[in-house]
Amino acid sequence: MSQLNPHVADSIAAWHKMIAAKDLSGLPALVHADAIFRSPMAFQPYVSSKAVVLILNTVVGVFENFTYHRELASADGFNVVLEFSASVGDKQLKGIDMIRFDEDGKIVEFEVMIRPLSGLQALGQEMGARLAQHLPAYKQG
Repeated sequence: MSQLNPHVADSIAAWHKMIAAKDLSGLPALVHADAIFRSPMAFQPYVSSKAVVLILNTVVGVFENFTYHRELASADGFNVVLEFSASVGDKQLKGIDMIRFDEDGKIVEFEVMIRPLSGLQALGQEMGARLAQHLPAYKQG
């Protein structure tokens, strides 16, 4: 794996600890104020640290049997790809989190891709039920 920027390495370590504990209370400190979240269910990204924190806190409650498998880093040390698996109800899914950090180790972009379609649809339905009234305020464009 490529060498991570030291601040990014610290942030990734903190992220893994929060995920293992299912407690994202420390997440706001890791997210840049102008961060964007790219959802596998929406074309336009959601903008602001509040949106990123809201979405990630919600998905932690939706996913069951969540496990990270691989971690890949870009040559510049500011981008990390985390491969995961999880279930939503009786649907299994695989996905990747593509996370871009700034020089201070703050998350500036968090993009998620998920397959298969049945798993993505189950996730989208559950996330929509929990967040539909909140997310439009964070849409970009």
